[in-house]
Amino acid sequence: MRISYITFSKRNNNCFEKSKEKIKINFMKTQKMKVWVLVGFMLLGTFVRAQTTQPADEDVKKAKEWISALTLNDNGKESRLVQVVATHLTEVKNWHNSHPFSIVPAGINPLDGKPLSDLHRQIIADSAMPSTVHQDLMSGLRKDLSEEQVALVLDKYTIGKVAFTMKGYQAIVPEMTAAETAEIQKLLEKAREQAVDYKSMKEISAIFEIYKTQAEQYLNNNGRNWRQMYNDYTKKIKAEKATKKKE
Repeated sequence: MRISYITFSKRNNNCFEKSKEKIKINFMKTQKMKVWVLVGFMLLGTFVRAQTTQPADEDVKKAKEWISALTLNDNGKESRLVQVVATHLTEVKNWHNSHPFSIVPAGINPLDGKPLSDLHRQIIADSAMPSTVHQDLMSGLRKDLSEEQVALVLDKYTIGKVAFTMKGYQAIVPEMTAAETAEIQKLLEKAREQAVDYKSMKEISAIFEIYKTQAEQYLNNNGRNWRQMYNDYTKKIKAEKATKKKE
């Protein structure tokens, strides 16, 4: 009887182990299926976005104007670039229009404790746009253009704010050094690339303000006094105006 019991127990253990193995295998298969389904949905979402974004006519027109200004003399490149820019313009506009500032709860700016303005809330809403929209623009431009040409296109988005702002710094900061110029230029170029993903000029200007603040902090941290330089420049401009009135 004891031998029979042991044999029976072994058989039961074997059956139990086999059942565990089957359950484990089935579980792993199920998990793999879930992963593949998730990957499939992600790929499908990307494909659908690419297929369903039809650039608006006004955005195509604007893109053609911007790309034609590069005088590439290459129809293939121009066609691809117009599609890239027009698609980006439309996607930025569509996201902006479908995500009003009101979807962001009213609160305070943690940097200064003041209530968030409608502009701040709109920037927050627009900044949540999928990063692939920006990536597609930049990779599409760099596929057919040099970095200098890419910069020219980004300048079209931001109406030349990099050069305009740099000119202001050069007027305000006495004898700007090459190192100061290079650092501020780098910050302004970062502002420009980030700003292209925002629809309104108010938003674009606000993005530039972020980097202008960083530029002024850089100057203060490197032996300059931004507030004093700005005050001196303002007094100089007022004095020049007063002199012209007297003439």
